[in-house]
Amino acid sequence: MPTYSYKALDKGGKEIKGSIEATGEEAVVERLRSMGYYVTQVNRQKGSVGQADLMDLPLVRAIGKVLSRGKVGLKHISAFSRQLATLIGAGLPLLRSLQILQEQVEDRNLKEALDGITESVEGGSTLSEAMAKYPRIFNRLYVNMVRAGEIGGALERVLDRLATFQEKAQAIRSKVKGAMFYPVSVLTICFGVVGVILVFVVPKFVEMYEGMGGELPWMTQLLADLGEGLVTYWYAPVLFVVGMIMFFKTVNSIDQGRYILDKIKLRLPIFGSIIQKSSIANFARTFGTLLDTGVPILQTLLIVKDTSSNEVVARAMVEIHSSIRDGDTISEPMKSFPVFPPLVVHMIAVGEETGAIDKMLLKIAEAYEREVDDAIEGMSKLIEPLLIVVLGGIIGTVVVALYLPIFNISQQIKT
Repeated sequence: MPTYSYKALDKGGKEIKGSIEATGEEAVVERLRSMGYYVTQVNRQKGSVGQADLMDLPLVRAIGKVLSRGKVGLKHISAFSRQLATLIGAGLPLLRSLQILQEQVEDRNLKEALDGITESVEGGSTLSEAMAKYPRIFNRLYVNMVRAGEIGGALERVLDRLATFQEKAQAIRSKVKGAMFYPVSVLTICFGVVGVILVFVVPKFVEMYEGMGGELPWMTQLLADLGEGLVTYWYAPVLFVVGMIMFFKTVNSIDQGRYILDKIKLRLPIFGSIIQKSSIANFARTFGTLLDTGVPILQTLLIVKDTSSNEVVARAMVEIHSSIRDGDTISEPMKSFPVFPPLVVHMIAVGEETGAIDKMLLKIAEAYEREVDDAIEGMSKLIEPLLIVVLGGIIGTVVVALYLPIFNISQQIKT
């Protein structure tokens, strides 16, 4: 079982540090919460390099920093939200709380944003108005929930709910990314090794066989042609990868293109089910959290649409928004979107009838978050033997192709 180091705040606002063994970050957070602590940071301690540790490699971390420039990770925003809620709950004024957090925040982008937010609040702006100036860090969901907390006089509770929401979202995102990163990285390394064999090893074998006067079998000749093609047209794979990235980015920047891609993702074997469950969990938790904090339902639907990671769900929100505006229900238009299973639609309909739609949505989110965990665990167990079979097949084919001429030459000598 992996060990996690943590930082947390006790009921008096004092920071404590320690380490704990658990099955994952979410389990650490839940255990510390049951002890009465507010968790601000959880990190997996480094052990042997494996599926979870690949994300901690220096090269991967450096690439991540470049790609996330100007953004702040959910982990840092969650810790900030939790700390701010604790300080406000302890009776400190908002401005003083922000000044304290300015000194403690580690993320450079968040620290720069906090400098501007503190200055705006000091100048008379509300917290939500100040945060709205930094949309890359505090999205519409965050700003509107803070605004609802300010209006209702429940900023501490709203910030605490935001932290919980972000912790759940981060846990699901990390699990999905981790499950996909492992097989992709292994296959990339495998193809890299095969490319080196084709370019540097195969030509030596071919030269030796031709010197013996033997004719190359078709499989060996195919490897030789592939190696020669890689040497001559070495830029082709690079152009292909760059072209595919540019193609998908262009398609993803168009509404209809993004909608088609997301529909295809939902129909993928194995991964499609995980993406669907993750999208439903994200939709339900966002929707339920916003309603629970007092954000008007029509505004909530627009925020859910803008923050949805799946265009199919986003388009469903447009239909539901029109339905609610015309005085109809939430569940009725959901029936026409296959992304929502009948059970989800039925549970929302029950929530509407009982007047507890927000609680029902949060229950749906918890149920589907558990299903995502189970699906990822099952997929991880399935992927490892599949990778072994695929890698064995690739390496076995290369080895057989290289040694076939030897068998042919030995038969020629016997005859």
